[in-house]
Amino acid sequence: MIAWTLVFHLVGMVFWVGTLLVVTQILAIHTEEPSPETRDTLGRLESRLLRGLAHPGAALMVVTGLLLLYLAPNCLRQHWLQAKLVLVATLVVLDLRLTFRAKAFQKGHVEVSRRECMYLHGAISFVFLVVLILVLIRPFSTVHRLAESRGKSRSTGTSYVSVAESR
Repeated sequence: MIAWTLVFHLVGMVFWVGTLLVVTQILAIHTEEPSPETRDTLGRLESRLLRGLAHPGAALMVVTGLLLLYLAPNCLRQHWLQAKLVLVATLVVLDLRLTFRAKAFQKGHVEVSRRECMYLHGAISFVFLVVLILVLIRPFSTVHRLAESRGKSRSTGTSYVSVAESR
């Protein structure tokens, strides 16, 4: 059960983060487009991607993440996971900023610059990279540090993956 939940958690993450990165690029192009017809098309594309892929991916990731915490509640004590949850909240904030700015830009209420889009793209990429590092390396794990000092593998630590492997 945990292994399949992890698969869907990762699928949700790929759809969410991947689409956010694509939308920031499209929005950057949109900001410099002179043709009204092309601007309308790009605006519709941004909205469809956010509604059709990014937000369902985020919902899938959150639901499966909560299910993983329910299935392995002791993982919540691990500092790497606590840091990851803070970064996921940061991604939610970045997603909301992108969504609201794109909608306001499409309606003509605000101006969005290419630079702002690239900052959002970079921030989303950076947060995603740090989340990956936390999940794969688990730098704050006490078990991880003890295993390294003894020359053992880190697979002795409790995590979603080790709980799934033990079943």
